[in-house]
Amino acid sequence: MSSITLSGLAWSTPDGRRIFSDLDLSFGRERAGLVGRNGVGKTTLLRILAGELQPQAGMVSVNGTLGLLRQSVQVGPRETVADLFGATAALAILRRAEAGEAGIDELAEADWTLDERIAAALAKVGLEARADTRLAELSGGQRTRAGMAAAIFDEPDFLLFDEPTNNLDRAGRDAVIALLTDWKAGAIVISHDRALLEQMDAIVEMTSLGASRYGGNWSRYRERKAVELEAAEHDLALAEKRVAEVNRKTQLAAERKDRRDAAGARKGARGDMPRILAGARKNAAEASRGDGARLAERQKEQALAMAATARTRIETLQKLSLVLPPTGLAAGRTVLTLDSVTAGYEIGHPILRDLSFTMVGPERVALVGPNGSGKTTLVRLISGQMQPAQGSVSVGVDFALLDQRVGMLDPDVSILDNFMRLNPGSSENACRASLAGFLFRADAALQIVGTLSGGQMLRAGLACVLGGPRPPSLLILDEPTNHLDIDSVHAIEAGLAAYDGALLIVSHDETFLTNVGISRRLDLAGKSS
Repeated sequence: MSSITLSGLAWSTPDGRRIFSDLDLSFGRERAGLVGRNGVGKTTLLRILAGELQPQAGMVSVNGTLGLLRQSVQVGPRETVADLFGATAALAILRRAEAGEAGIDELAEADWTLDERIAAALAKVGLEARADTRLAELSGGQRTRAGMAAAIFDEPDFLLFDEPTNNLDRAGRDAVIALLTDWKAGAIVISHDRALLEQMDAIVEMTSLGASRYGGNWSRYRERKAVELEAAEHDLALAEKRVAEVNRKTQLAAERKDRRDAAGARKGARGDMPRILAGARKNAAEASRGDGARLAERQKEQALAMAATARTRIETLQKLSLVLPPTGLAAGRTVLTLDSVTAGYEIGHPILRDLSFTMVGPERVALVGPNGSGKTTLVRLISGQMQPAQGSVSVGVDFALLDQRVGMLDPDVSILDNFMRLNPGSSENACRASLAGFLFRADAALQIVGTLSGGQMLRAGLACVLGGPRPPSLLILDEPTNHLDIDSVHAIEAGLAAYDGALLIVSHDETFLTNVGISRRLDLAGKSS
């Protein structure tokens, strides 16, 4: 029976920052959703399971084969779908065999079912591509689908998926959900996609306190988590009330004892009590004081221990705070103009054809369309990263782009250094204050960007773009909810809802688009509305 078992697992960053410790978990033939806040070590744990990282303590036992899908599929300029499948050499033998050019040994090795099996894996994830299709020709979402097809190709005992629905359009998300709904072997899936998590058999939550397993899907987890949290908070309130009560009683007892002792001292000073009796009373009083103090100390220790135990059941969380200063963008100001734009990456094969579009004032526009329809291409045109083959692009205000890779950040320096570079008019104190609002407090601001998780890096990018003294008048966001935990998404929704500049957002998250107040859509598969 296939299984994965973790015993006493621990891992820290190279600079010694503890990510998790003493994890004990087991996974069987089930679909388990791995959830938790950004930076708690979900991706690190998956990489340890896949054998890419070695734990600093503890053991991992894997009984079975693994298929891994990372958050992003890295590609070289000449890599093909076959390279993802690890099938390039086998396909080359097959092609030589089909052409009558293969040797006897190669003919013995030829897998005549390979083309059919690759096509079947691609069909399962809804991707129309061939084995020789170059990955660079595919959109981010299409590459994710290709990576997923490669992961399931050999029918592993366990799938290890890291945010599989990131970058995918609605059809792609539906394909992932359908795949995992029908998957009969094991799967461990990192995700913040609530629709996907509803298909899980169990939810494993990672927090700063450790890892906890909950049977059932996302809804069951949320119900049980709410009950647990309410009980823990109730116990903590009772324990803290007990500590306060013990302190109050101890203080009252001490005050009463002091008054009795003072009265006895005054009576002894008047000389109307025999000296030997006064001495005996003094000794008895001191003994009584000592016994009372020891009893009060024991009661206080017990109450404090109860409170400490209750606190271990409640994770202390910092809240992301996104409050943006005004941009001063006038309602009638032309923000963006596209005039008959045609663009693409190969001559004669444009992705965008004769596109015209205008944004005025603080409009909020969603850039939508299926994977491969040209959303990323259009973002690159607007940001000046590429030029149109025909037509013109004009941006009439200052703008900032936060792309999926958070490319404006230098991965080799700290978050603070990046912030000061991108906001040169800010003092270090102002930079630190802004970063604190994005949960990078004190030494956390000194983390090297290249060591951050996907969600932490996105938060760092948002901090650098939006945390300056004056945010840009036009903000372009490319899939901003990818990698973010749900609480962070809620905070960013609230902040952007109050932003007075123009928004151009690429997103397939309909809830997010609704909550930030999108007023118009530019659908690259059809017409704007």
